[in-house]
Amino acid sequence: MSLRLGDLAPNFKAVTTAGNIDFHEYLGNGWGILFSHPADYTPVCTTELGKTALLQEEFAKRNVKVLALSVDPLDKHNGWVNDINETQHVTVGFPIIADEDKSIANAYGMIHPNASETFTVRSLFVIGPDKKIKLTLTYPASTGRNFHEVLRVIDSLQLTANYSVATPADWKEGEDVIVVTSISTADAIQKFPKGVKEVKPYLRYTPQPNK
Repeated sequence: MSLRLGDLAPNFKAVTTAGNIDFHEYLGNGWGILFSHPADYTPVCTTELGKTALLQEEFAKRNVKVLALSVDPLDKHNGWVNDINETQHVTVGFPIIADEDKSIANAYGMIHPNASETFTVRSLFVIGPDKKIKLTLTYPASTGRNFHEVLRVIDSLQLTANYSVATPADWKEGEDVIVVTSISTADAIQKFPKGVKEVKPYLRYTPQPNK
């Protein structure tokens, strides 16, 4: 069965470019991103890992650890990292998992047989401090992911985990948020001292509470 939001992220032990890890232990009390790549030495994957490396500080600010996965072996990963660093002008500082037996890919449903029986699709999982899955994204092998969108979603997930708010379409850090419908307007006014703007009884905005 495929993993769903709220499911416990399967734990695993893996060989990576940063040494052997236990996934849950590696994440500790922070957030995690696990994302798969169809194969090493492929052009789209090279740009994706390069973009992730450029954003390493942004992920670190949010207490997010990133792990990439490919079903190729470790020695191939190490050579590929050199190419990524050279062509994308970065230094890859996060682990790339060598999932040669595809055990992790299968546990996370990263192989979609109708797309490819051997390669992983571009799956991405955001995992919370409780080790539960907070977001899943699946792209075809031909389409690179938007990692600024991943950061935007993490900002929303971390905000909404701590406050009784939701984020509207295209929301970005610092913009107004929506008061959840489970809170009355009267209670919202008490809860959010920066103010509550009621557009409809079910649509109330308030400035981002942690700014």
